[in-house]
Amino acid sequence: MRGLPARQAALVGALAVGLTALAVHGLEHVLGRPAQALLLVVPVAATAALGGRRPAQVVAALATLTFSLLLPPTGRPIVRVADDLVALIVFSIVAFAVGGLVASRVDALARVEQQRAILLRLVSHDLRTPLAAVVGAASEARDADWLDDAGRRGLLDIVVEEGMRLDRLVANILSLARIEAGALQPRWQAVDLHEVVGQSTRRLEAVAARGGVALAAELKRELPVVQGDHVLLEQVVANLVENAIRHTPSGGTVTVRGEAATPEQVLVSVADSGPGVPPGEAATIFEPFRRGGGPPGLAGVGLAICKEVVEAHGGSIAVRDLAAGGAEFTVTLPVR
Repeated sequence: MRGLPARQAALVGALAVGLTALAVHGLEHVLGRPAQALLLVVPVAATAALGGRRPAQVVAALATLTFSLLLPPTGRPIVRVADDLVALIVFSIVAFAVGGLVASRVDALARVEQQRAILLRLVSHDLRTPLAAVVGAASEARDADWLDDAGRRGLLDIVVEEGMRLDRLVANILSLARIEAGALQPRWQAVDLHEVVGQSTRRLEAVAARGGVALAAELKRELPVVQGDHVLLEQVVANLVENAIRHTPSGGTVTVRGEAATPEQVLVSVADSGPGVPPGEAATIFEPFRRGGGPPGLAGVGLAICKEVVEAHGGSIAVRDLAAGGAEFTVTLPVR
Protein backbone atom coordinates (compact mmCIF):
# COMPACT_ATOMS: atom_id res chain seq x y z
CA MET A 1 0.00 0.00 0.00
CA ARG A 2 1.20 3.51 -0.80
CA GLY A 3 2.18 5.56 2.23
CA LEU A 4 1.87 9.05 0.69
CA PRO A 5 0.33 10.83 -2.31
CA ALA A 6 2.74 11.33 -5.21
CA ARG A 7 3.39 15.03 -4.54
CA GLN A 8 4.05 14.55 -0.85
CA ALA A 9 6.30 11.56 -1.54
CA ALA A 10 8.33 13.67 -4.01
CA LEU A 11 8.70 16.47 -1.43
CA VAL A 12 9.78 14.02 1.26
CA GLY A 13 12.25 12.44 -1.19
CA ALA A 14 13.66 15.84 -2.17
CA LEU A 15 14.12 16.73 1.50
CA ALA A 16 15.85 13.39 2.10
CA VAL A 17 18.19 14.02 -0.85
CA GLY A 18 19.07 17.42 0.58
CA LEU A 19 19.78 16.05 4.05
CA THR A 20 21.79 13.18 2.59
CA ALA A 21 23.83 15.64 0.49
CA LEU A 22 24.65 17.70 3.58
CA ALA A 23 25.71 14.60 5.47
CA VAL A 24 27.79 13.32 2.56
CA HIS A 25 29.45 16.73 2.08
CA GLY A 26 30.39 16.84 5.75
CA LEU A 27 31.96 13.39 5.50
CA GLU A 28 33.56 13.71 2.06
CA HIS A 29 37.02 13.22 3.57
CA VAL A 30 35.83 9.84 4.90
CA LEU A 31 33.48 8.61 2.17
CA GLY A 32 34.58 7.74 -1.33
CA ARG A 33 32.57 8.44 -4.46
CA PRO A 34 30.88 4.97 -4.50
CA ALA A 35 29.69 5.39 -0.92
CA GLN A 36 28.35 8.87 -1.66
CA ALA A 37 26.48 7.60 -4.69
CA LEU A 38 25.04 4.69 -2.73
CA LEU A 39 23.74 6.97 0.01
CA LEU A 40 22.06 9.25 -2.53
CA VAL A 41 20.24 6.29 -4.06
CA VAL A 42 18.57 5.49 -0.72
CA PRO A 43 16.09 8.43 -0.88
CA VAL A 44 15.15 7.35 -4.41
CA ALA A 45 14.27 3.84 -3.24
CA ALA A 46 12.39 5.21 -0.23
CA THR A 47 10.39 7.57 -2.46
CA ALA A 48 9.47 4.70 -4.79
CA ALA A 49 8.20 2.70 -1.84
CA LEU A 50 6.19 5.63 -0.48
CA GLY A 51 4.78 7.20 -3.63
CA GLY A 52 5.45 5.10 -6.69
CA ARG A 53 7.33 5.41 -9.96
CA ARG A 54 6.77 9.06 -10.91
CA PRO A 55 7.89 10.63 -7.61
CA ALA A 56 10.88 8.27 -7.66
CA GLN A 57 11.84 9.53 -11.13
CA VAL A 58 11.66 13.14 -9.94
CA VAL A 59 13.81 12.36 -6.91
CA ALA A 60 16.24 10.33 -9.08
CA ALA A 61 16.74 13.36 -11.32
CA LEU A 62 17.28 15.56 -8.25
CA ALA A 63 19.74 13.01 -6.80
CA THR A 64 21.65 12.99 -10.10
CA LEU A 65 21.94 16.79 -10.01
CA THR A 66 23.00 16.65 -6.37
CA PHE A 67 25.65 14.04 -7.13
CA SER A 68 27.06 16.29 -9.86
CA LEU A 69 27.34 19.11 -7.29
CA LEU A 70 29.37 16.83 -5.02
CA LEU A 71 31.91 16.15 -7.76
CA PRO A 72 34.94 18.47 -7.93
CA PRO A 73 34.67 21.41 -8.22
CA THR A 74 32.26 20.98 -5.31
CA GLY A 75 29.09 23.04 -5.51
CA ARG A 76 29.03 23.39 -9.29
CA PRO A 77 27.34 21.07 -11.79
CA ILE A 78 30.56 20.82 -13.80
CA VAL A 79 32.11 17.44 -14.56
CA ARG A 80 35.26 16.19 -16.22
CA VAL A 81 34.42 14.18 -19.29
CA ALA A 82 37.11 11.59 -18.75
CA ASP A 83 36.07 10.54 -15.22
CA ASP A 84 33.14 12.37 -13.69
CA LEU A 85 30.76 12.25 -16.65
CA VAL A 86 30.93 8.47 -16.76
CA ALA A 87 30.27 8.30 -13.01
CA LEU A 88 27.35 10.71 -13.36
CA ILE A 89 25.77 8.70 -16.19
CA VAL A 90 26.17 5.45 -14.27
CA PHE A 91 24.68 7.04 -11.15
CA SER A 92 21.71 8.36 -13.13
CA ILE A 93 21.01 4.95 -14.67
CA VAL A 94 21.29 3.21 -11.31
CA ALA A 95 19.07 5.77 -9.55
CA PHE A 96 16.30 5.53 -12.14
CA ALA A 97 16.56 1.74 -12.31
CA VAL A 98 16.40 1.34 -8.53
CA GLY A 99 13.40 3.65 -8.33
CA GLY A 100 11.59 1.74 -11.07
CA LEU A 101 12.36 -1.68 -9.59
CA VAL A 102 11.28 -0.72 -6.09
CA ALA A 103 8.06 0.88 -7.39
CA SER A 104 7.25 -2.20 -9.49
CA ARG A 105 7.86 -4.51 -6.55
CA VAL A 106 5.70 -2.41 -4.24
CA ASP A 107 2.92 -2.35 -6.83
CA ALA A 108 3.09 -6.13 -7.21
CA LEU A 109 2.98 -6.67 -3.45
CA ALA A 110 0.04 -4.28 -3.16
CA ARG A 111 -1.88 -6.18 -5.85
CA VAL A 112 -1.16 -9.51 -4.18
CA GLU A 113 -2.26 -8.17 -0.81
CA GLN A 114 -5.45 -6.71 -2.29
CA GLN A 115 -6.31 -9.98 -4.05
CA ARG A 116 -5.54 -11.94 -0.89
CA ALA A 117 -7.88 -9.75 1.15
CA ILE A 118 -10.64 -10.05 -1.47
CA LEU A 119 -10.16 -13.81 -1.72
CA LEU A 120 -10.31 -14.17 2.05
CA ARG A 121 -13.60 -12.29 2.19
CA LEU A 122 -15.06 -14.28 -0.67
CA VAL A 123 -13.92 -17.61 0.75
CA SER A 124 -15.41 -16.78 4.14
CA HIS A 125 -18.73 -16.02 2.42
CA ASP A 126 -18.87 -18.61 -0.34
CA LEU A 127 -17.61 -21.59 1.61
CA ARG A 128 -19.71 -20.94 4.68
CA THR A 129 -22.96 -20.76 2.68
CA PRO A 130 -22.86 -24.30 1.20
CA LEU A 131 -21.34 -25.66 4.41
CA ALA A 132 -24.24 -24.26 6.39
CA ALA A 133 -26.69 -25.79 3.90
CA VAL A 134 -24.97 -29.19 4.10
CA VAL A 135 -24.89 -29.19 7.90
CA GLY A 136 -28.50 -27.98 8.15
CA ALA A 137 -29.87 -30.51 5.68
CA ALA A 138 -27.86 -33.41 7.14
CA SER A 139 -28.93 -32.54 10.69
CA GLU A 140 -32.57 -32.30 9.65
CA ALA A 141 -32.40 -35.63 7.83
CA ARG A 142 -30.86 -37.26 10.90
CA ASP A 143 -33.04 -35.78 13.64
CA ALA A 144 -36.46 -35.24 12.02
CA ASP A 145 -38.28 -38.52 12.70
CA TRP A 146 -41.46 -37.17 11.14
CA LEU A 147 -39.91 -36.97 7.67
CA ASP A 148 -41.07 -39.46 5.06
CA ASP A 149 -38.79 -40.97 2.43
CA ALA A 150 -39.51 -38.22 -0.09
CA GLY A 151 -38.66 -35.47 2.41
CA ARG A 152 -35.50 -37.22 3.52
CA ARG A 153 -34.45 -37.72 -0.08
CA GLY A 154 -35.02 -34.03 -0.76
CA LEU A 155 -32.68 -33.13 2.10
CA LEU A 156 -30.07 -35.58 0.84
CA ASP A 157 -30.34 -33.98 -2.61
CA ILE A 158 -29.49 -30.65 -0.97
CA VAL A 159 -26.44 -32.23 0.69
CA VAL A 160 -25.24 -33.64 -2.64
CA GLU A 161 -25.88 -30.41 -4.56
CA GLU A 162 -24.16 -28.18 -2.02
CA GLY A 163 -21.30 -30.67 -1.69
CA MET A 164 -20.74 -30.48 -5.45
CA ARG A 165 -20.84 -26.69 -5.20
CA LEU A 166 -18.14 -26.86 -2.55
CA ASP A 167 -16.11 -29.09 -4.84
CA ARG A 168 -16.31 -26.52 -7.64
CA LEU A 169 -15.33 -23.68 -5.30
CA VAL A 170 -12.32 -25.59 -3.97
CA ALA A 171 -11.27 -26.52 -7.52
CA ASN A 172 -11.36 -22.83 -8.49
CA ILE A 173 -9.32 -21.85 -5.45
CA LEU A 174 -6.69 -24.51 -6.21
CA SER A 175 -6.55 -23.51 -9.88
CA LEU A 176 -6.17 -19.86 -8.93
CA ALA A 177 -3.28 -20.78 -6.61
CA ARG A 178 -1.60 -22.76 -9.42
CA ILE A 179 -2.03 -19.85 -11.82
CA GLU A 180 -0.58 -17.35 -9.34
CA ALA A 181 2.40 -19.69 -8.77
CA GLY A 182 2.92 -20.18 -12.51
CA ALA A 183 2.38 -23.92 -12.09
CA LEU A 184 -0.64 -24.41 -14.35
CA GLN A 185 0.52 -27.20 -16.68
CA PRO A 186 -2.09 -29.24 -18.58
CA ARG A 187 -1.76 -33.02 -18.45
CA TRP A 188 -2.06 -33.78 -22.14
CA GLN A 189 -4.37 -36.51 -23.34
CA ALA A 190 -7.01 -37.08 -26.01
CA VAL A 191 -10.19 -35.31 -24.90
CA ASP A 192 -13.71 -35.97 -26.22
CA LEU A 193 -15.64 -32.70 -25.94
CA HIS A 194 -18.96 -34.56 -25.90
CA GLU A 195 -17.85 -36.20 -22.67
CA VAL A 196 -16.51 -32.94 -21.21
CA VAL A 197 -19.73 -31.03 -21.91
CA GLY A 198 -21.93 -33.93 -20.80
CA GLN A 199 -20.20 -34.26 -17.42
CA SER A 200 -20.21 -30.49 -16.83
CA THR A 201 -23.91 -30.05 -17.63
CA ARG A 202 -24.97 -33.08 -15.58
CA ARG A 203 -23.22 -31.64 -12.54
CA LEU A 204 -25.16 -28.39 -12.93
CA GLU A 205 -28.62 -29.70 -13.83
CA ALA A 206 -29.85 -29.34 -10.25
CA VAL A 207 -28.48 -25.77 -10.03
CA ALA A 208 -30.27 -24.82 -13.24
CA ALA A 209 -33.52 -26.49 -12.14
CA ARG A 210 -33.49 -24.70 -8.82
CA GLY A 211 -33.14 -21.36 -10.62
CA GLY A 212 -35.86 -22.21 -13.14
CA VAL A 213 -33.34 -22.22 -16.00
CA ALA A 214 -33.49 -24.67 -18.90
CA LEU A 215 -30.08 -26.20 -19.64
CA ALA A 216 -29.46 -27.62 -23.11
CA ALA A 217 -26.45 -29.00 -25.01
CA GLU A 218 -26.31 -28.83 -28.80
CA LEU A 219 -23.05 -30.35 -30.01
CA LYS A 220 -22.34 -31.51 -33.54
CA ARG A 221 -22.15 -35.28 -33.67
CA GLU A 222 -18.75 -35.32 -35.37
CA LEU A 223 -16.42 -33.24 -33.23
CA PRO A 224 -12.66 -33.72 -33.52
CA VAL A 225 -10.83 -35.01 -30.48
CA VAL A 226 -8.60 -32.33 -28.97
CA GLN A 227 -5.37 -32.69 -27.06
CA GLY A 228 -5.72 -31.24 -23.59
CA ASP A 229 -6.33 -31.74 -19.90
CA HIS A 230 -9.75 -33.35 -19.40
CA VAL A 231 -10.14 -32.08 -15.82
CA LEU A 232 -9.17 -28.50 -16.67
CA LEU A 233 -11.37 -28.33 -19.77
CA GLU A 234 -14.31 -29.71 -17.79
CA GLN A 235 -13.67 -27.00 -15.21
CA VAL A 236 -13.75 -24.36 -17.97
CA VAL A 237 -17.12 -25.55 -19.29
CA ALA A 238 -18.55 -25.89 -15.77
CA ASN A 239 -17.46 -22.37 -14.84
CA LEU A 240 -18.97 -20.92 -18.01
CA VAL A 241 -22.24 -22.81 -17.56
CA GLU A 242 -22.52 -21.90 -13.89
CA ASN A 243 -21.77 -18.27 -14.72
CA ALA A 244 -24.51 -18.32 -17.39
CA ILE A 245 -27.04 -19.92 -15.01
CA ARG A 246 -26.30 -17.33 -12.35
CA HIS A 247 -27.00 -14.46 -14.78
CA THR A 248 -30.11 -15.99 -16.38
CA PRO A 249 -33.52 -15.19 -14.86
CA SER A 250 -36.08 -17.86 -14.11
CA GLY A 251 -37.68 -19.11 -17.30
CA GLY A 252 -34.55 -18.44 -19.32
CA THR A 253 -32.28 -20.82 -21.21
CA VAL A 254 -28.58 -21.68 -21.16
CA THR A 255 -27.29 -23.47 -24.25
CA VAL A 256 -23.93 -25.14 -24.78
CA ARG A 257 -22.91 -25.57 -28.42
CA GLY A 258 -19.93 -27.18 -30.08
CA GLU A 259 -18.75 -27.35 -33.65
CA ALA A 260 -15.63 -27.65 -35.77
CA ALA A 261 -15.01 -24.13 -37.07
CA THR A 262 -12.13 -25.27 -39.29
CA PRO A 263 -10.14 -28.51 -39.63
CA GLU A 264 -7.72 -27.01 -37.12
CA GLN A 265 -10.12 -25.41 -34.61
CA VAL A 266 -13.07 -26.41 -32.45
CA LEU A 267 -15.52 -23.91 -30.96
CA VAL A 268 -17.41 -24.46 -27.71
CA SER A 269 -19.87 -21.71 -26.79
CA VAL A 270 -22.13 -21.08 -23.80
CA ALA A 271 -25.04 -18.70 -24.42
CA ASP A 272 -27.58 -17.41 -21.92
CA SER A 273 -30.73 -15.30 -22.05
CA GLY A 274 -29.73 -12.92 -19.29
CA PRO A 275 -29.02 -9.17 -19.38
CA GLY A 276 -25.77 -9.53 -21.34
CA VAL A 277 -22.37 -8.05 -20.57
CA PRO A 278 -22.50 -4.69 -18.77
CA PRO A 279 -21.24 -1.79 -20.93
CA GLY A 280 -17.48 -1.35 -20.77
CA GLU A 281 -16.81 -4.67 -19.02
CA ALA A 282 -16.12 -6.90 -22.01
CA ALA A 283 -12.41 -6.00 -21.88
CA THR A 284 -12.06 -6.66 -18.13
CA ILE A 285 -14.54 -9.45 -17.51
CA PHE A 286 -11.80 -12.10 -17.55
CA GLU A 287 -9.77 -10.38 -14.82
CA PRO A 288 -9.82 -12.00 -11.36
CA PHE A 289 -12.66 -10.95 -9.04
CA ARG A 290 -14.64 -9.26 -11.81
CA ARG A 291 -18.22 -10.36 -11.34
CA GLY A 292 -20.00 -8.69 -14.26
CA GLY A 293 -22.60 -7.03 -12.05
CA GLY A 294 -23.66 -10.33 -10.49
CA PRO A 295 -23.73 -11.26 -6.83
CA PRO A 296 -20.41 -11.31 -4.98
CA GLY A 297 -18.61 -14.59 -4.68
CA LEU A 298 -15.81 -16.82 -5.84
CA ALA A 299 -17.49 -16.93 -9.24
CA GLY A 300 -15.50 -13.74 -9.74
CA VAL A 301 -12.40 -15.86 -10.33
CA GLY A 302 -14.10 -18.43 -12.55
CA LEU A 303 -13.81 -16.49 -15.80
CA ALA A 304 -10.19 -15.58 -15.08
CA ILE A 305 -9.43 -19.28 -14.56
CA CYS A 306 -11.19 -20.09 -17.85
CA LYS A 307 -9.00 -17.62 -19.72
CA GLU A 308 -5.76 -18.97 -18.21
CA VAL A 309 -6.70 -22.61 -18.84
CA VAL A 310 -7.81 -21.99 -22.43
CA GLU A 311 -4.66 -20.02 -23.23
CA ALA A 312 -2.54 -22.78 -21.67
CA HIS A 313 -4.14 -25.08 -24.27
CA GLY A 314 -3.16 -22.72 -27.07
CA GLY A 315 -6.70 -21.44 -27.51
CA SER A 316 -8.65 -18.25 -26.89
CA ILE A 317 -11.86 -17.13 -25.19
CA ALA A 318 -14.14 -14.21 -26.02
CA VAL A 319 -17.53 -12.82 -25.04
CA ARG A 320 -20.18 -10.97 -27.00
CA ASP A 321 -23.74 -9.74 -26.55
CA LEU A 322 -26.43 -11.56 -28.49
CA ALA A 323 -28.91 -9.67 -30.65
CA ALA A 324 -31.82 -11.49 -28.99
CA GLY A 325 -30.47 -10.68 -25.52
CA GLY A 326 -28.00 -12.40 -23.28
CA ALA A 327 -24.29 -13.10 -23.60
CA GLU A 328 -22.30 -15.78 -25.37
CA PHE A 329 -18.85 -16.98 -24.29
CA THR A 330 -16.91 -18.75 -27.04
CA VAL A 331 -13.86 -20.95 -26.46
CA THR A 332 -11.62 -21.72 -29.43
CA LEU A 333 -9.37 -24.76 -29.07
CA PRO A 334 -6.82 -26.05 -31.56
CA VAL A 335 -7.14 -29.57 -32.94
CA ARG A 336 -3.80 -31.32 -32.52
